[in-house]
Amino acid sequence: MLSYLLVLTVTATVQAQRITGEQKNDSCVCELSSSLWAFPTVKFEGVAKQVQICEKNLMEFHTKVKNGNVQLPKMERTLKDITARLKPFEYLNTNGLYNALHLQQLMKEVDEIYYTASDAHKKSPSKETNDLLKELTKAKKEIQKMYKSDVFNLETMKTRLRDLNNRAQTCKTIPEDFRSTCHQRIMSNISSPVVTKLNSIHSSYISGAWGRDAKLNSKERYWEQCLVSGNKNGNTIRMYNSYEDFMASKNYKDEQIASSYSHTNAVQGSGTILYDNTVFYQCHNTAEICSFNITTKATKRVKLDDAGINNKFPFCYYSCRDWTDIDLEADQDAVWVIYATEENHGNIVVSRLDPLELNITHTWKTHLFKRSVTSTFMVCGVLYATRYVGTYQEEVFYAFDTTTGQEINTLSLPFEKVSAGIANLNYNPVDRRLYMYNDGYLLAYNTFN
Repeated sequence: MLSYLLVLTVTATVQAQRITGEQKNDSCVCELSSSLWAFPTVKFEGVAKQVQICEKNLMEFHTKVKNGNVQLPKMERTLKDITARLKPFEYLNTNGLYNALHLQQLMKEVDEIYYTASDAHKKSPSKETNDLLKELTKAKKEIQKMYKSDVFNLETMKTRLRDLNNRAQTCKTIPEDFRSTCHQRIMSNISSPVVTKLNSIHSSYISGAWGRDAKLNSKERYWEQCLVSGNKNGNTIRMYNSYEDFMASKNYKDEQIASSYSHTNAVQGSGTILYDNTVFYQCHNTAEICSFNITTKATKRVKLDDAGINNKFPFCYYSCRDWTDIDLEADQDAVWVIYATEENHGNIVVSRLDPLELNITHTWKTHLFKRSVTSTFMVCGVLYATRYVGTYQEEVFYAFDTTTGQEINTLSLPFEKVSAGIANLNYNPVDRRLYMYNDGYLLAYNTFN
């Protein structure tokens, strides 16, 4: 009997098994152990688990792709919205913050301030005007040095000139009775609403203005103006000859300011004020102030140089109120204009108007970004700014005193309202009340009490 050696190799496990066989009836007979080729159950289960994990990952990926297809249109709309919101600030890129601050403009500006300060010094010499002229002379020399220097800070010089300009404006002649009637420089209290009334037309008129003639010793006349055409324009003002008539919305007269909403003399925005039976407002679609005398029906105009209009610098803070680029306010013997310019980087500029001649007599530049406030008003030559606290609360948080050039950022004077949006807020020196147009509601508050 012959013995044969059979060597079987299992490649998968790199193992070999030696088997001894015997020849029987011309055949080789051998016994094999099948354990070597047992079904790899453990490995199969492992592979099956991996397949399940892959299927799960594929399903999750498919879900993400599906959700992505839903979210992409929303993201596109958001990007378009961001683009639209950034559009008003394009000038910062196209014109630049610093391109406008070249040396020639700086020298021109310091010359204008020097002329103003010199004129004030001639009319009323004082230590303040003398010191101011010395500082301006020093600033001139520093700008001249900039022409020869490769390294200088234009922004710092611009800020310095803004402060010098405010001091020069303060030195200019302002009637003595203007200061004497303002016994309390900074407001310290605002009452709860003492008047709350819906406008006389309809609750849908959410933008407009109202108040009382702001001229001291003037006839008691109340007025109301509601904007139409997308809360943008108006061409009439509603007049009442008594408080009782106003509260009852009766015996009024609608005075026509312009023949149509699109007329060149029509009203744009909610910055209207009534002073000495004359309506002061932003002229339609221009950076100009119009005055309309109700008695004579005569209209005058004056241009606001570089003032941003058509929602370039509206009041914003919580949400922007369209067509509030220019705000008119009245005081003891003057009308004030509050606006913003590119040259002042969108910060608030305050100009004082002679109400009879309708010319600008003084201009101050603040550091307060106009889009960061809800509304403004003037009291005794002091600019106040408010910000949104909640739907039913507002807060006065800032003041700029034109007689000293001082900015106060620590105020906190909360007051109530009945709705979120403020279209107009103005102070009346006759009854020392604040008048607010609050999303169609007319509110009034006592101050200094």
